[in-house]
Amino acid sequence: MILQKVELLAPAKNLACGIAAINHGADAVYIGGPLFSARAAAANSLTDIEQLAAYAHQFHAKTYVALNTLLNDDELDQAVELCRQLYEMGVDALIIQDVGLLEADLPPIPLHSSTQMNNRTLEKVRFLEHAGFSQVVLARELSLAQIQTIRSGTTVPLEFFVHGALCVSYSGQCYISEVMAGRSANRGQCAQFCRHKFDLLDNNGVMLEKGRYLLSLKDLDLSAQLGALIDAGIRSFKIEGRLKDENYVKNVTATYRLALDKIIDARDDLARASSGTCQFGFVPDPSRSFSRGATDYFLNKRRNVAGEPRTPKSIGKKIGWVVAVDAKCITLEGDEDVHNGDGLCFFNQRNELVGMRVNRVEGHKIFPKDGAAQLHVPIGAEIFRNADIVFNKTLEQSQLCRTILVKMVLRETEDGLQLHIVDEDGIASTASIVVNKEKAVKVGMIEPLALRQLKKSGGTIFSAADVSLELSADLFFPSAVFNNLRRKAFAGHVEMRRQSLVRDVRNPSSNEYPWPYAEIDHTLNVTNEKTAAFYLRHGVQRIEKNALRVSTQKNCALMTTRHCIKAQLGMCAKMKMKRNAPAEPLTIADNTGAYVLGFDCEKCEMTVTKKGEL
Repeated sequence: MILQKVELLAPAKNLACGIAAINHGADAVYIGGPLFSARAAAANSLTDIEQLAAYAHQFHAKTYVALNTLLNDDELDQAVELCRQLYEMGVDALIIQDVGLLEADLPPIPLHSSTQMNNRTLEKVRFLEHAGFSQVVLARELSLAQIQTIRSGTTVPLEFFVHGALCVSYSGQCYISEVMAGRSANRGQCAQFCRHKFDLLDNNGVMLEKGRYLLSLKDLDLSAQLGALIDAGIRSFKIEGRLKDENYVKNVTATYRLALDKIIDARDDLARASSGTCQFGFVPDPSRSFSRGATDYFLNKRRNVAGEPRTPKSIGKKIGWVVAVDAKCITLEGDEDVHNGDGLCFFNQRNELVGMRVNRVEGHKIFPKDGAAQLHVPIGAEIFRNADIVFNKTLEQSQLCRTILVKMVLRETEDGLQLHIVDEDGIASTASIVVNKEKAVKVGMIEPLALRQLKKSGGTIFSAADVSLELSADLFFPSAVFNNLRRKAFAGHVEMRRQSLVRDVRNPSSNEYPWPYAEIDHTLNVTNEKTAAFYLRHGVQRIEKNALRVSTQKNCALMTTRHCIKAQLGMCAKMKMKRNAPAEPLTIADNTGAYVLGFDCEKCEMTVTKKGEL
């Protein structure tokens, strides 16, 4: 039986986050390079990326570089040169959005189709497979049934986001930053309009909602859906968070490592995509890190309420509710311990998020830093913790949680000692040292000393599962001899593991597999001549450049989303909600202008268009 490898893919803001992800169980990490990343604020040097790839390869884990922005004609040569450098440094794949790169002279590095390419139909994914992509990142909005349909008609490995922040628009289809702020999300400069505060008005100008975060979503959490996703055909499970810190990466990666391991260990058709076993000194809990609340989005329901209109900030973990308030303190009922320095928050009677810093704790009594009276905490209010001092300190101390099991044999040689190592992947290496042999004062002293010293693998990626000795009982060596041999052997074995890794390669394809749709428009984000040439090679008859520019589209949707404000606010007739349907069209407005909402109830989609352009 050929085992299906299951990949846990974690984010890396920088080198330190990448190493933390590997140490806490990631089979692969994705990181932005120095240029052309969809997170421009998370750029990294080539030197750091090379170090990360080398570190990951110890565990046969992989490093993917996000080069997933749209490119201008004058940037293509620079982007191609960057691809060559990354390949030579040992990077395992590139995540790209601009298909113009497939018309360039790239090295044989695997290419992954970014979620920015709006991959949500069988026809699209099948085309990408034939076009030469080695892995496809599916749209977050897909249901299990839609994933199954795509899997049944393709063979390319499928990747899916399972945790983290959600873009309200279909990825790659959000143009509001570009049109309204001159900052293109497809160029790594999203202005995060979806986290703005909006007013909602009906067609008569009646204010339906005032100052609400109507486009802000909760965070994705599919930790309970991993088995179903595996059965649907997902093989790479992606955590969002290239702007998150090390503690977030450690906590969330560990959460999904344990959850996936439980599934893999219970089945005989699955295998981990990299090596090593993790043991954590903390109990992973994503709600203790940055969290806006959890949603499974549209994985199981065609219609779902996924927004959090009260705040775009981290709420954290619910820890209890208020049972008493006085001028100096609040009294909580709940099972969670609260500590000095914790950050707590609650929603007041106007549904506004209010935060407080804990100055002192006496039993269930919490003394905020500036007192309790001015906070106006209502009795019965739910209290959340969005800064957990003790848990964060524990995460900061968590370092190398992952080790590779090895078996070792110590042998006597003619002029010294030899240590033979075989690891859990069957990789073998041998190290020798020249050393003077001494006669033991007492026969049999050598065995316990040698075993004790050789099993000291702390600070390395190895854990000794078995050590056997082939030595004369009347010999003696100082402890330093065994320590030096062990260090030399482990260093050599790490290098042997790196060398034994077989890198995946892409077979460049220049086929003419037809583009599956009748036309192309601005939603394909054609920004350079090579991208246009790609679509022409794949059967598109004609490309009108003016039709490809968002700025020329009078009726262009600045956002297209599965999130529906009517459903969120209880106005959806199909969901049989009680709130009366308002007079349409509806408009949302903030300090940047007014935007008209369009609703396609058959598709369960909503569009956001600049007012005055319809």
